[in-house]
Amino acid sequence: MGLMRRRRPVARLAGAAAVGGMAYHAGKRRSEQDMYNEQASAAYDATQQAPQYAPQPQYAPQPQYVPPPPAPAAATDVDELSRLAKLHEAGVLTDAEFSAAKAKVLNL
Repeated sequence: MGLMRRRRPVARLAGAAAVGGMAYHAGKRRSEQDMYNEQASAAYDATQQAPQYAPQPQYAPQPQYVPPPPAPAAATDVDELSRLAKLHEAGVLTDAEFSAAKAKVLNL
C-alpha cells in the first residue's frame, strides 16, 4: 500500500474558527457603526429642517383711528378765569361762587 498522508482535522478546525471569529466581530462592528450612523443622521436632519414661519397676512394692517388731540385748554382756561376774576371784583360773584366756578374751570 501506498503512503497516505494523514490529514490534520484539528488544524483545519482551528483555521475555520479563526476565520469565523473574525467574520463575527466584523459583522458586529458593522451593525454598531450602522446604528451610530443612523443616530447621527437623525440628529443632523433635525437641525436642517426648514424653520416654520407664521403665515403672512394678505393685507397690510390698517392704521388704528387716533382721535385728534384736544384743543389747548390753557388759553381758554386763562380767559375764563380772567372773566370770573373781573366778575368777582365787580361784586357780581360772591367768594363762594367765585371759588366754585374756579374749581369747575380747573376741573378740581
